[in-house]
Amino acid sequence: MASQVFRIALLQQEAVPFSPAANLKTLLRAMEQAKTEDADLLLPPECFLTGYRFPVSNRDIPNLEEEYLPQLRQAAARWNIGVVATGFSKGAAKPRNSAWVIDRKGSLLMRYDKVHTCDFADECCLEHGNAFLVCDYHGVKLGVMICYDREYPESARVLMLKGAEIILVPNDCSSMRPRLQALSTRAYENMVGIAMANPPGADKGNSCAYSPICWDEEGRCVENQLLCTEPGAEGIFYADFDLLQLRNYRSREMMGNTFRKVEAYGELLDPAVKPPFFRSPQQSCKTEADQL
Repeated sequence: MASQVFRIALLQQEAVPFSPAANLKTLLRAMEQAKTEDADLLLPPECFLTGYRFPVSNRDIPNLEEEYLPQLRQAAARWNIGVVATGFSKGAAKPRNSAWVIDRKGSLLMRYDKVHTCDFADECCLEHGNAFLVCDYHGVKLGVMICYDREYPESARVLMLKGAEIILVPNDCSSMRPRLQALSTRAYENMVGIAMANPPGADKGNSCAYSPICWDEEGRCVENQLLCTEPGAEGIFYADFDLLQLRNYRSREMMGNTFRKVEAYGELLDPAVKPPFFRSPQQSCKTEADQL
């Protein structure tokens, strides 16, 4: 079978906290380097432009869309490589954890705001987003979910239902072993590609990519992990998705949105939280909105 490779460059590097100018330079260098390796898109970790550090409030957040994204958009058009810009953005009352998808022509395709904020920890000082989004990236349907989003099967499922072929995951966390297993499962059950970028460190790193293809046309199991880096490794790593094989697999296999029985899913839309899953609100993180 012929191939049509979509190459994603995964940046496994720690951002400089609260230093968007320095982090912008890192992204620009990484874009230029990734283009020399024929990458189609650069994916950094979560909140890379601003650094993923707390506490944070609206008054701390630069206007990334006006001050920093224009340079990324110009570089994308100049080098013909897309990038997912990540960082805190200003919300109505509190900051949001956002990702902007910029294509190879420098066009801003979408901004996604993290839906599943970690309200049990420092992210209680953030607003959450309200929708999962998919964009058309030069003919490839891309979705984004950020870090804790991937802990919920519904995140990838909604993106699949909206047409995503590959899901991008900017990430910043540790204890990666079960999370890698979950990402492989998200790829399998939704018949989508998955690519995740995470900063390096002890029990961190493991930037990875998974194909949805888990068996061949004869039904024999095949390895679906395309990439998994070492925890402490720093640099740019590459994951190649064969779009022709991916689309052929999606057209014939039986996961995804094939035989779902949605009439049995009513509880999925019930917002009630019951024991043993109820948790008291986390109050350790305050913003100016809390003082009003």
